[in-house]
Amino acid sequence: MTKFLCAAIALSLILPAAALAAESKIFPFDYRIEEIDNGLKVVSIPLDNPHIIAFYTIVRAGSRNEVEPGKSGFAHFFEHMMFKGTKDVPKEAYDEFLTRLGAGTNGYTTDDYTCYFVVFAGRENLEEVVRIEADRFLNLYYDEEMLKTEAPVIEGEYYASASNPDRRLFELLRDTAFEKHSYKHTTLGYLRDILDMPNQYEYSRLFKQRFYAPDNTILLVAGDFDHARLMALVREHYGAWEPSGYSLQTPVEPPQTKAKRAHYPWPSKTLPRMAMAYRGPAYTTESIDKAALDLLAEIAFSSSSPLYQRLVIEEQKCVSLGASFADRRDPYLLVLSSVLRNDEDLPYVEKAILDELERIKTEPVDEKKLADVKSNLKYSFARVLGTTDGIAGSLAHSINLAADPGTVNALYGLYEKVTPADIQEAARKYFVPAASTTVTLTGGGQ
Repeated sequence: MTKFLCAAIALSLILPAAALAAESKIFPFDYRIEEIDNGLKVVSIPLDNPHIIAFYTIVRAGSRNEVEPGKSGFAHFFEHMMFKGTKDVPKEAYDEFLTRLGAGTNGYTTDDYTCYFVVFAGRENLEEVVRIEADRFLNLYYDEEMLKTEAPVIEGEYYASASNPDRRLFELLRDTAFEKHSYKHTTLGYLRDILDMPNQYEYSRLFKQRFYAPDNTILLVAGDFDHARLMALVREHYGAWEPSGYSLQTPVEPPQTKAKRAHYPWPSKTLPRMAMAYRGPAYTTESIDKAALDLLAEIAFSSSSPLYQRLVIEEQKCVSLGASFADRRDPYLLVLSSVLRNDEDLPYVEKAILDELERIKTEPVDEKKLADVKSNLKYSFARVLGTTDGIAGSLAHSINLAADPGTVNALYGLYEKVTPADIQEAARKYFVPAASTTVTLTGGGQ
C-alpha cells in the first residue's frame, strides 16, 4: 500500500553508472555493521549523495514464521497493524509528520521478512525520524476493536487476489508442492484463517512479542548522515526495546518422492496457465548451486532464450514464458511458468519445457552466451544502485537473507565462477521428475 507520494525519492541523485561498473565489487559502497546491547543490528551506509536518507526497518518475520495451524497470513496482517500509531504519536500525527517531511513511506510483507521504510530529505531530520520510528516499534498501540476493524481490509485484499488467475495458480502450486513447511501458504494466508483474524487479538500480541523485537530486526540506513551520530540516536531511542529470545523452528519439509499434479478450473473465460516447480536450495553463498541455477534460468527461459523465441514469438503457442528461482531462507521452489493461448496446447508446451531441461542436462551451454548473461546480471544490478533509495531498496532482501551487504558481492563472485559444467550439474541435481509439481488452470470451469 502506498501511503505517501515519494517526493524525497524524486530528489535522489543519480550516481555515475560508469563509475559503478568500473568497481571490482558489484556493491562498491563502504558500510558498517554494529549491534547495540539488546541485539538490534544496524547496517549503515553513509553516502556522498546530499540531503537524502533511506531508513529501512527489516523485521525477519514473514509467512515463513506462521508455523502454527490457523495462523497463516498473520505477518501480513501485522504489517497493517504497525500503521495504527502509538499513544504519544497517534496515526494521524504520524501521517502528518511524514507529510510535513515530504517523505516516501510504505511497508510490505514477504515469505521471509516484513519491511518498513521512510525516505526523506535533510540530515537535520534524522533525529526526529529515528525517534518516531523507534516509538512506533516500541510502543505500538491498538485494542481489540481496532484489530477487528482492520481484519475486513485483509479479507478484501484476499478476494482481490483470488480474482487474479495468476495468483490463484501460484497459491495452488505452493499448497500442492509443500506438505509441512510454512511456504505452503502465500503471504496473504488461507481464507479460513483470514476470516478468523478478528478473534485473534491475544495471538497478535504474542506475534509481536516473539518477532517484533530487536534481536529479530535490522535497521538499514543509507544516505547523507554521520555514522557516529546515527548510532548515538539508535542507542538513545531503541535502547529500551526488550529482546525476545524466541527461536523459530520451521517445519522440515520431507523429501518429495513422486511427481505431483493439480488443476484449477477457473469459473469464467481466461487464458490457460501452467506452472512447473522443482525443489530448490535455500539461499547460500557457500555453494555454487544457486548461482548456477540463476544463470540457467536466464539462459534457458528469458525472452532471449531459444525456447522463448520458439514458443512465444515463432509458434505463438504462449503469451509468456519465464522462470523464477527465488532466494529464500529455507529450501524453496524453482518455478517455470507460462500463459498460453489455447487449452489444447498445454501438453505441447509442457513437453517443450521438459525437453529443454533434459537438453541442458546433456549439452553444455554456450560459453559466450554464459558470459553475456553474467554481464547483463551485473549491469542490471549496478543500474539500481543509482539512487539512495535504490541502494537501500535493493539491499533489503539480501540483508534479510544474510544480515550483511557483503553477501551481494559474494553472490556475484559466484556468478563469475559458474561454468557450463556447473549448470549441467545443477540441472541434473535439481530438475528431477520425482521432485516436480505441475499445476494448470483453464477457464470456463474446465
